[in-house]
Amino acid sequence: MSEAHAIAQLLGSAKIIAVVGLSPKPHRDSYRISEAMQQVGYRIIPVHPGATEVLGEKAYPDLASVPEAIDIVNVFRNSEAAYQAVEEALALSPLPKGIWLQTGVYNEAARDLAEEAGVTFIMDRCIRVDYAVHVGGSR
Repeated sequence: MSEAHAIAQLLGSAKIIAVVGLSPKPHRDSYRISEAMQQVGYRIIPVHPGATEVLGEKAYPDLASVPEAIDIVNVFRNSEAAYQAVEEALALSPLPKGIWLQTGVYNEAARDLAEEAGVTFIMDRCIRVDYAVHVGGSR
């Protein structure tokens, strides 16, 4: 399956996106991109240890604290922290359908870990841009 097809399939089927590193500050990329995804119909679950609520949703300190199934784990952390975020995502039950590292975030070991678990892994891409390109108005 091509990456474009995997992206379209993942974004087309997902409903809930947990955003690791979602800042409560409206000027931050994580906030603006998550807000845009919320506006097109995704439920956003903020994961940030210092926040109690972001975008009108209860925030959780870590992925393990989220009490419901997650379709996509979107990681807004630096490349070094991405591996730990992927480990936490892969400890969830059920597993998420996909793990997404935002633009500028690279971690090959994290990719290997996710792929070994059979989870779709997208790296160094903006989820908002890919939604516009691959899904757009079809949701």
